[in-house]
Amino acid sequence: MLTDMQIAVIGGDARQLEIIRKLTELDAKLFLIGFEQLQIQFTGVENEKMDGIDFSTIDALLLPVPGTNEKGEVETIFSNEKIVITEEILLKTPPHCVIYSGISNGYLNSVVKKAERRLVQLFERDDVAIYNSIPTVEGTIMMAIQHTDFTIHHAKVAVLGLGRVGMSVARAFHHLGAKVKVGARKSEHLARISEMGLEPFHLDEIKAEVRDLDICINTIPALIVKAAVIANMPAHTLIIDLASKPGGTDFRYAEKRGIKAILAPGLPGIVAPKTAGKILANVLAKLLAENDINQEETVK
Repeated sequence: MLTDMQIAVIGGDARQLEIIRKLTELDAKLFLIGFEQLQIQFTGVENEKMDGIDFSTIDALLLPVPGTNEKGEVETIFSNEKIVITEEILLKTPPHCVIYSGISNGYLNSVVKKAERRLVQLFERDDVAIYNSIPTVEGTIMMAIQHTDFTIHHAKVAVLGLGRVGMSVARAFHHLGAKVKVGARKSEHLARISEMGLEPFHLDEIKAEVRDLDICINTIPALIVKAAVIANMPAHTLIIDLASKPGGTDFRYAEKRGIKAILAPGLPGIVAPKTAGKILANVLAKLLAENDINQEETVK
């Protein structure tokens, strides 16, 4: 139980609703910021604005999956209020206050460090990333079906990167009958791709490997699908970029060439927000309980 723990939930999308529901069931005291347009009512939860919160009593700040943008602004689907996380706000929180986010960026890392608070990035955890890869795969399959006029079965598919998402995507498209090749750099990843019964290739050879593609799925958060790579793709190739913004594709050149390229980060929140929210809620509940126990031991 999280009785007596005070938590500020700041902005977010439908995934946050499952988090709110779970933490309410665990008896936490929740303050919602950026949810005034939400139609659902939660018992024992207070809707507030940033200037209405006494941050000195807050044990944890829950940010949306993207955290903030580079200006410190928080995504607010259920509000028109502009919310910005600043060093000054974090300094108002007690020293034990932990900030939770899906991912982070230079701005958020900087203000947290200056305020000497702890930041937990949920998507760096293997359990969250692996569970989250399930709705990501389903969303990727959905997009492949929607934006092509051929079946996935027998389609020539390249997956770039063999991280937790890349592995799940490659496996799923293989089981659907696609001819899957996977690009990676590490020798152990290339060995794993071969062991999975897929065709490995080194990313240094990407320009040659895309010549006959039907679908290219990128999971690498760096510019990997460059103009020179896109220039070698057939005109009908569909690019689905799953990397966090701004993705790893030269979208300007893809458009110039007439190749459809879709930036699709955060697919779980789009195609399965309830499931994605439950994944985050369960992990958050465990982490918050552990943090509460550690705080009690420190006080003793």
